[in-house]
Amino acid sequence: MLKVSVVCVGKLKEKYLKDAVAEYSKRLQSFCKFEIIEVDEEKTAEAPNDSQINNILTCEGKRILSKLDRSTRVVAMCIEGKQKSSVKLAEYLSDTAVNGISSIAFVIGGSWGLSDEVKSRADLKLSMSEMTFPHQLARVMLCEQIYRAFSINSGTKYHK
Repeated sequence: MLKVSVVCVGKLKEKYLKDAVAEYSKRLQSFCKFEIIEVDEEKTAEAPNDSQINNILTCEGKRILSKLDRSTRVVAMCIEGKQKSSVKLAEYLSDTAVNGISSIAFVIGGSWGLSDEVKSRADLKLSMSEMTFPHQLARVMLCEQIYRAFSINSGTKYHK
């Protein structure tokens, strides 16, 4: 069974977001070994300068990379990534499993994004949209899309 992780910076604060992620996590258990891995968000000044932002990205990036095994396929969620339809994401997950890869991790950065080191470790850079979303909401959206992809692959009625 494919192991799917969402590695993300920070903790969810709002109950409705926690509840949504918990619901999709529960649903995904029948399709894969699913887990959410949270790494600490770096403290930041009110209006950080470029050097401080680079330091934040570096620190958070090291925490993220420490959670990724060498054999794990990594998908970096970033604005400059490629956009895929839900069906194409389903195909990507299916191809991952068929090609003998047992673990895939989707990585969501903090409010400043992902470090170059994390992006270079990625096997795929994926963008949800050209629009900008709060990274906490992106976690819910990603969990839903992973669930939708597995639903597509298993032929359930969830994806119409």
